[in-house]
Amino acid sequence: MTETRDTVILGSGCAGLTAAIYSARANLKPLVLEGHEPGGQLSITSLVENFPGWPEGIQGPELIDNMKKQAARFGADFQLAHLNRVELGVHPFRLHTSAGEVLTRTLIIASGASARWLGIPSEQALIGHGVSSCATCDGFFFRDKPIAVVGGGDSAMEEALFLTRFASKVTLLHRRPAFRASKIMLERAMAHPNIEFRTNTVVDEVLGVEEKEVKGLKLRDVVTGASSTLHVDGMFLGIGHEPNAKMFAGQIDLDDEGYVLTQGNVITTRKGIVVPGVYACGDVQDRRYRQAITAAGTGCMAALEAEKYLEEHGR
Repeated sequence: MTETRDTVILGSGCAGLTAAIYSARANLKPLVLEGHEPGGQLSITSLVENFPGWPEGIQGPELIDNMKKQAARFGADFQLAHLNRVELGVHPFRLHTSAGEVLTRTLIIASGASARWLGIPSEQALIGHGVSSCATCDGFFFRDKPIAVVGGGDSAMEEALFLTRFASKVTLLHRRPAFRASKIMLERAMAHPNIEFRTNTVVDEVLGVEEKEVKGLKLRDVVTGASSTLHVDGMFLGIGHEPNAKMFAGQIDLDDEGYVLTQGNVITTRKGIVVPGVYACGDVQDRRYRQAITAAGTGCMAALEAEKYLEEHGR
């Protein structure tokens, strides 16, 4: 007979591991399903300098490993599995995972949001070595250096404007002739003297794989087919994130881009009515901040809400 867990946490990034630490210390013996991207965005981040308590910074994978060890020390269980299907209309909740069926009284969704990448091999090889999807996280490392931002929406404009605080020059690359960004964001970016726009342009290759650092970009004009090389020290992707919440569509409320809608930071709803025992934290419900520290904060909140719910129901 399948064991019923008190708490299952979907995801092992900063939010999920913080939820695991808190729920494990509350003796809930949480099961953490590590998902298809164990460690989340921090696992592909290099130096993290803005997480409190690390004055010299800490490598992203090391921070995640420390959090995992901390959760395990208090009794959290970990399983390398991803969620295929979930039934929230029954109680206990029924999770169908790649490792089998799991029953749980409470569920903490910390499945994160995956950055959209260009998908070219050289880009993937240089993630964390000059290729980034987070200007707030990594902009500081490019002080007085030329960089490129890829994208044409508000995210790209925000990234480009933020990066002008550090970079000597920002070249914004967009594959189309027109931008999707709102008029006000586009006007702000175009008015900045250190941002140059190049439209009808795609990145074919990121140079510097052998040196393990970005040395430039091989570009192609999609109209003329002409190739050129742009000498930059970094490339930032401003083409958005994909929340990992598709499996919950119809069972809890999602916004128009697929992020989990929450009340009181972490409480989920269905058609505006609270879904008892189901909580969401971190990037899967945060389309605004997407920082390790905010993910950790909501992970804490979700665990405390799950503990309170279980206490109220005699656990």
